[in-house]
Amino acid sequence: MDKLTIETPEQVQLEYALAGIGSRFMAVLLDTFIQLVLWVIVLIFSIAVSFNPFSSNSGVWAIAIFSFLSFVVYTGYFAILEAFWKGQTVGKRWAGIRVIKDSGRPITPFEAIARNLIRIVDYMPAFYGVGVVTMMLNTKNRRLGDFVAGTIVVHETSDRESAIFFNTPAVAEHAFPSAAQLTIEEAELIEAFLARRLDIPPAIRQQNAARIAQTLATRLDIAPDQRPADHENFLELLVKEFRNRARYR
Repeated sequence: MDKLTIETPEQVQLEYALAGIGSRFMAVLLDTFIQLVLWVIVLIFSIAVSFNPFSSNSGVWAIAIFSFLSFVVYTGYFAILEAFWKGQTVGKRWAGIRVIKDSGRPITPFEAIARNLIRIVDYMPAFYGVGVVTMMLNTKNRRLGDFVAGTIVVHETSDRESAIFFNTPAVAEHAFPSAAQLTIEEAELIEAFLARRLDIPPAIRQQNAARIAQTLATRLDIAPDQRPADHENFLELLVKEFRNRARYR
């Protein structure tokens, strides 16, 4: 399985397993089946519209509705799910893969739309012919849509890796109200580090923890004597406090 190491702007290394052609094919197979079911529903609805006795233009309306909804099903299915389901579709979740930015961050609606607008080119001449060839010609298994949107597809971590374990007790001595000032991106960075720390070499793990902790402590104005000496424990307490705040979504 190909590995990809990404160094974030905070100079933290995150390691991902790249999704290959096989797992991506399994995902798109299920997604295509779901799309076919949706197309059948759209077709039935369009036929029903065409038999509307109260409109002389029912046939034109039926064609327009079918064309629009077909485009939504083809492109919108992937774009909407990936944008609002953390880079996954039904097929991707089943195959255990997801789309992320090539910086390691979660994708935004813009990237989700961009990568899927190019899907029709990747599909040519039939069933992702261009996409498969493109994936074989680059080391990160990216299709054209990934190049345009700046995304990659990676495997989900195992249950052990993806579950964030905490060394700090449920009731801690330190409380950090300023954790509410963390951004979503900063909280996601902490959680990504905590989830993957077992796979990071000890020396790099300690350096990353210290770098993240010191950067956030400076920004949140938390003095060294106000936080645990262990950097990972400090990060755990910060993200737990953030989770408990009303602004966390």
